[in-house]
Amino acid sequence: MAESKTPLEFLHIALAEARKSPPKPTNFCVGACLVHEIPGQQPRLLVTGYTLECEGNTHAEQSCFIKLAEQYDCSDSELGEYLPDSTVLFTTVEPCNKRSVGNTPCVDRITALKRKDGTQAIKTVYTGVSEPETFVGVNEGKKKLEDAGITVAHIPGMEDEILAVATAGHVQDERKD
Repeated sequence: MAESKTPLEFLHIALAEARKSPPKPTNFCVGACLVHEIPGQQPRLLVTGYTLECEGNTHAEQSCFIKLAEQYDCSDSELGEYLPDSTVLFTTVEPCNKRSVGNTPCVDRITALKRKDGTQAIKTVYTGVSEPETFVGVNEGKKKLEDAGITVAHIPGMEDEILAVATAGHVQDERKD
């Protein structure tokens, strides 16, 4: 029997996705994946996504949700009812709490995913780094997720590599006078 993947290995999968994101000065290159953690069994990768993978100004988590909703032939708003129990989200960068006008923040997308009984469909979010303050100032996404009953767990060890990928395309000398 194959050895079970660790959270760090799934974060590596998310980072591989982040590398596919087209670098731009106006966003982070982020990768994500949804995984079905099956007690006593090998976790099953459900879907991967990266920033700008899908049409529009899509974030990595949003791309995962769009692709999985297509697989389940349901709407984004119904997706929570279709996710297997014990589905967890891995994302290289903490989910955003603010977006430009007309775009739903990823934190709101995650908390909106509900089971038929009204409980959260995703109960754990694993992150590689907190969202840098570049675009939003202090990100309160982690607090908002935790307030909704979702565990946010940081996976240490890849911060420098994740930030290097995330900020590809950014002006690297951002001195503030």
